[in-house]
Amino acid sequence: MVRSNGKRANTRDLFKKAFRKSGNEHTSTYLQVFKIGEYVDIHINPTIMKGMPHKFYHGRTGRVFNVSRTAVGVEVSKRVRHRIINKRFHIRIEHVRKSQCNKDFLDRCKLREIEAQEAHKRGEKYTVVKRTPALPRDAHLVTAGEMELVEPIPYEFVV
Repeated sequence: MVRSNGKRANTRDLFKKAFRKSGNEHTSTYLQVFKIGEYVDIHINPTIMKGMPHKFYHGRTGRVFNVSRTAVGVEVSKRVRHRIINKRFHIRIEHVRKSQCNKDFLDRCKLREIEAQEAHKRGEKYTVVKRTPALPRDAHLVTAGEMELVEPIPYEFVV
């Protein structure tokens, strides 16, 4: 018998929903606002067949290039042999989540902007402070406590 290689082949565990998470989709899923240039994670919802991308893209992160009424255009990079291709396709909103991949960067940008405004109010020139990686720990001596000799307890036969 020929081995099946369809769109949903070998996805029994890949598309499986978590315990007590099955059922109708929440309304908040459809009320999300996506903007062009945002990062999104492709997380396929197995209950909705329409607008479902190929299983290869499950768990991938891409950028939004188009927003329509029910779907989002996503651009994902895919490695094909020796080259990387940008793939563009439309996915329904049920199969997409907002990504947290650049949250740290956006938080730093907001903090930097607030610091620059405060410096401007004080009349100072704001200089950009770069991040510093975690430095190695300082040299120090480790002292061992008092040495204690450990011996096995002799066996006693009790009747």
